[in-house]
Amino acid sequence: MHILIIHQAFAALDEAGGTRHYELSQYLVSKGHRVTIIASPVSYLTGKSKNKKIKWIEKSFPEPGITLLRTYTYPALHRSFVHRVISFFSFMISSFLVGLNVRHIDLVWGTSPPIFQGFSAWLISAIKRRPFLFEVRDLWPAFAISVGVLKNPILINASLWLEKFLYRKADRIIVNSPGYIQHVTDKGAKKVELIPNGADPAMFQNSDSNGSLFQTYGLNGKFIVLYAGAHGLSNDLDVILNAANLLKGNNEIVFLFVGDGKEKGHLQQKAEAMQLGNVIFIPAVAKMEMPGVLQSANICIAILKPLDLYKTTYPNKVFDYLAASRPIVLAIDGEIRKVVEEAGAGIFVTPGNHQEMTEAIMFLFNDRELCLRMGSSGRKYIETHFDRKKLAEQLVILIEKMVNIE
Repeated sequence: MHILIIHQAFAALDEAGGTRHYELSQYLVSKGHRVTIIASPVSYLTGKSKNKKIKWIEKSFPEPGITLLRTYTYPALHRSFVHRVISFFSFMISSFLVGLNVRHIDLVWGTSPPIFQGFSAWLISAIKRRPFLFEVRDLWPAFAISVGVLKNPILINASLWLEKFLYRKADRIIVNSPGYIQHVTDKGAKKVELIPNGADPAMFQNSDSNGSLFQTYGLNGKFIVLYAGAHGLSNDLDVILNAANLLKGNNEIVFLFVGDGKEKGHLQQKAEAMQLGNVIFIPAVAKMEMPGVLQSANICIAILKPLDLYKTTYPNKVFDYLAASRPIVLAIDGEIRKVVEEAGAGIFVTPGNHQEMTEAIMFLFNDRELCLRMGSSGRKYIETHFDRKKLAEQLVILIEKMVNIE
């Protein structure tokens, strides 16, 4: 079976960002299938391209059975929202044209966000008369509207129409959080499957602490509070800076921000203005380096803006934190709170409340044994409930049914 995936934000293990689709592709190949991925050469996280000159198409073979086609994408992803939309549309067009020339496809797998690439996937599936699998990774455009990024009435109406269109046209829809099921069903989806986010426990097994990180930034003997991931509007990272400000008198506690995004410059300027000597910003690292980075932390933070819609999410980073045996300070309510509390792996704080976050950090700072117990409990929980290999088995069964493979 040959599966075509269209995914602008796709990241391989040697790149920064979520690698869910790479890991799922590896499992599909292990079961005898082939995977072709059409992706952007511009990192969705950093807004930068690996190559100075962006070509129409770059072809590579990350490993046997996987073909990666990087197609032209307008590069100014993080310059402004208008430029971001142009980038989305450029990939929508290029991925469609390149996808038409991929031969002997058995299934087309589209994913959102950005939702526009879902239209490319549907159109290719319609032309080639192959099943269309549509994956909803977050509730775009609803999230973009709620956070105030998407304001133009014309774009809002067009995006809402496209969302309903794709939900109705998909032969199957997969969601990565149970909180999304009601939304997509209300919008017209008929056949919805849950294949949640998770992590590969083996990737985080006995990972050595990142010694170079300690040496470079002088972190030996420090109690490290880490945030790893996108630095965007939705992530509400000003709250962590405000907590750091309350704790800057404690010379043992250091806050690490690892990642990139359009808000990173603003955050760095704010930290400097607040004279936060206890805050360090580190560039985004490849996924294969992330286990070592997480092992260097005493506490990991997961945070989103206090919006009701964000109660529906299963953020990737939380599962990585769990797999790395790190206790979590969780400033996200809803579905992911249920996971962390059932796992006994962290402390929930009210989203947007830096005072509660400060108190949770100090509580864990003063109880290192609790940190270890929470980390161990989280690790066991993910091995039982959210092992990516087990989730990949569900995906293989679903895809084989869609293409009538018994």
